[in-house]
Amino acid sequence: MLAKSVPAIPEGMLYEPKFDGFRCIVFRDGDEVELGSRNERPLTRYFPDVVDAVRQHLPERCVIDGEIVVAQGGGLDFEALQQRIHPAASRVNMLAKATPAAFIAFDLLALGDDSYMDRPFSERRAALEEAFAGAGAPIFLTPATDSPELAQQWFEAFEGAGLDGVIAKPANIPYAPDKRIMFKIKHQRTADCVVAGFRWHKSGPVVGSLLLGLHDEKDDLHHVGVAAAFSMAERKRLLDDLAPYRQEKGEPHPWGEWADVQNIPGGAGNRWNAKKDMSYEPLRPELVVEVGYDHMEGSRFRHVAQFKRWRTDRTPQSCTFDQLEVPATYNLADILSGS
Repeated sequence: MLAKSVPAIPEGMLYEPKFDGFRCIVFRDGDEVELGSRNERPLTRYFPDVVDAVRQHLPERCVIDGEIVVAQGGGLDFEALQQRIHPAASRVNMLAKATPAAFIAFDLLALGDDSYMDRPFSERRAALEEAFAGAGAPIFLTPATDSPELAQQWFEAFEGAGLDGVIAKPANIPYAPDKRIMFKIKHQRTADCVVAGFRWHKSGPVVGSLLLGLHDEKDDLHHVGVAAAFSMAERKRLLDDLAPYRQEKGEPHPWGEWADVQNIPGGAGNRWNAKKDMSYEPLRPELVVEVGYDHMEGSRFRHVAQFKRWRTDRTPQSCTFDQLEVPATYNLADILSGS
């Protein structure tokens, strides 16, 4: 079941914190456990620690929707979570001990022989709370409230633990796969970034994404993410906009030594598709763009940024990390314990 983005917390619903991890549905039938991603990719082999915890803490036969997360230093660490997706079994087992994962449940689809999918969410939530009566770490039940005021407090405070917003659920909705009948409220911010390169679109010679950079205190330009999700007409127009800034081979560039390889400093390869082309075309770092983003993961935008407008009034040197809002720290353990 999916959620639709809305700008503010709606009234008259049940509210949960929005955890930033891998969406996962747990299927348990005795000792048999399967973990499935939102896109139906199997996750079981990557999280043996979660599989063991499910056998220890969850009901003998159940189907539960939730989120797999990794916590480090009191907050969620999505980069560490991504590292858990690895083809080598020895590496998977090592990471399961070095960066153990947790499962945070937020919906019940089946229990024993009974399907709960057609029951209202308020009833599913009550049954989930009962099913979790004897559960313990690293298996957790997400906090929930019917108070929009408390949900607003969660929205403002929990970002400091790596959470990325609030989910609002009408109490009477069934579990409807692929339907956007829940609502998500996420942080919306803007930043001015240097455009230092672009990647080609898979469909042909048009722009796929813009590579974004920010300067640190030493004036070094760091790759912080990409802007994408353009229409085909915009992709063609962007190619014309970028043409004057295309570099010839051998011209100096802040990321020059990475121009002919699959990745760039601070970038991340595609862990789900190792063969995906991650090379890029360098641009003279003179263009400034305003982008929308929700939050940071380390020194990078957690999600793809949204193109807003060109900023011809800004210099590339003025695009620094200092402009970014830093949320106050909040301990994830306090969220999961309800304190």
